[in-house]
Amino acid sequence: MAMSDVKILALLLCATCTIALAFTDGLLPNGNFEYGPKASQMKGKMVIGHDAIPEWKTSGFVEYIKSGQKQDDMVLVVPEGDFAVRLGNEASIRQKVKVTKGMRYSITLSTVRTCAQEERVNISVAPDFGVIPIQTVYSSNGWDSHAWAFRARFSEVEILIHNPGVQEDAACGPLIDSVAMRPLFSLKATNKNLMKNGDFEEGPYIFPKTSYGVLIPPFIEDDHTPLPGWKVESLKAVRYIDSRHFAVPRGKRGIELLAGRESAITQIVRTIPGKMYVLSFTVGDARNACEGSMVVEAFADDDSVKVEYESKGKGGFKRAHLRFDGVATRTRIMFYSSFYTMRSDATLCGPVIDDVKLISIR
Repeated sequence: MAMSDVKILALLLCATCTIALAFTDGLLPNGNFEYGPKASQMKGKMVIGHDAIPEWKTSGFVEYIKSGQKQDDMVLVVPEGDFAVRLGNEASIRQKVKVTKGMRYSITLSTVRTCAQEERVNISVAPDFGVIPIQTVYSSNGWDSHAWAFRARFSEVEILIHNPGVQEDAACGPLIDSVAMRPLFSLKATNKNLMKNGDFEEGPYIFPKTSYGVLIPPFIEDDHTPLPGWKVESLKAVRYIDSRHFAVPRGKRGIELLAGRESAITQIVRTIPGKMYVLSFTVGDARNACEGSMVVEAFADDDSVKVEYESKGKGGFKRAHLRFDGVATRTRIMFYSSFYTMRSDATLCGPVIDDVKLISIR
């Protein structure tokens, strides 16, 4: 074999290795913390040493928690598996991951607060960072999954999860479990639908064994949306749901609007002044015992429509339309729920929207 052929073969093998090492989709290595420290690396519940938890680096007061463990009168429950970590004052965990440079990724992590009302979690992949407020609880068991997105500036990135709180009890802080990641692909508008990701099929990773979906935070917390094409332009999160655990009108994914007018999603679309357009979408309920009179308001700049839906909490949907004239080269499409809705267990819920389409008509 010629020397040039050997060099080419070596380069091909090297490229193959790089692709194989790049993260694809799912839990990070030991992302559910089921592999824990050795007994010699523990002092009570506290983790001793920066490398005690396999695949992770720790800093500060980090505890390794077993499901069913008691804290005063409260029993700590882990949503997936048997173990989680708790981040005390200024504590953090981090992990390096191989990625595709230039690609956007979404991180999903499950959290629950254990002490203060104002607990929050900082998450960063330099130079991007976000703050996830966890004082509002959206699920009945206290655990919520949150999504956050970033753009990979390098072929290897470090994911850092940090508790910025300072409490009287140094151990007080949020529990973290099940950290996953998935790549996000850019979508294009077509002549059959001017909306990007109108069916919400492209979005963050949803843990298959949890039944509370994934919260997508307001855009003020996230420079790169984990829901391609859309922004959560409000004060509260929306819930990204899947057909495995919820009623989804079409396909496998949908959006539940959780907090009235504080929970809105928007998208800017290209339009032509003078042309007529029809915005169509589906309104329903998630089959999650969210009952009552619901109203979804849809906007295309100054044009709007209110869609009433009487939910029995058992699944169902209806189709709605909004016809409007294009007045600019950009039109802002927005959806929100008119009212707050709660389930019998006092957790927030709301109407589901799906299958959003925008077409021009003669």
